[in-house]
Amino acid sequence: MTTRCAVLLRGVNVGKGNRIAMSDFTAVLATTGATDVRTLLNSGNAVCTTRRSAASLETAVAKALVKELGLDVPVVTRSSEEIDAVVALNPLDGVADEQSRYLVAFLDREPDDDALAALREAETGDEVWQVHGRELYLWLPAGVADSAVNKLLMRGVLGVTWTARNWATVLKIQAAL
Repeated sequence: MTTRCAVLLRGVNVGKGNRIAMSDFTAVLATTGATDVRTLLNSGNAVCTTRRSAASLETAVAKALVKELGLDVPVVTRSSEEIDAVVALNPLDGVADEQSRYLVAFLDREPDDDALAALREAETGDEVWQVHGRELYLWLPAGVADSAVNKLLMRGVLGVTWTARNWATVLKIQAAL
């Protein structure tokens, strides 16, 4: 049985570090047995067909990135069904009115209650967020750069591996799957 999956890398092609050509990303995915690979944008997004589970693919890609390119970056995967569910839920639809400031942080696992309590207690101004399973939906009306929630995520407040995509990118990933 095959599965269509999205493979999302964290922290690549921003600044000078962790550079990866999308052709190299495609080649790395092929070493894991992935087929029908398509990359999106230049920010570490790919969709592919695999015989692996999404979780198994996540581990295989992370190991292959280190082995083939010496690139040790977080990898998060979602099946096409999971991406469809993310888009269908869209809990901030009535709040978020600009796709570039509406983000979904894809988490490698559900955050525990203590981590969520720390996020709830933080002063986040007019930012709105909701966690649903392994997704954190974020409305950042002032943008990502000055976001209080983003700063907390960067400090590891949730204790999970994560990577975020804006809503427009999430929709592009869904369409490519």
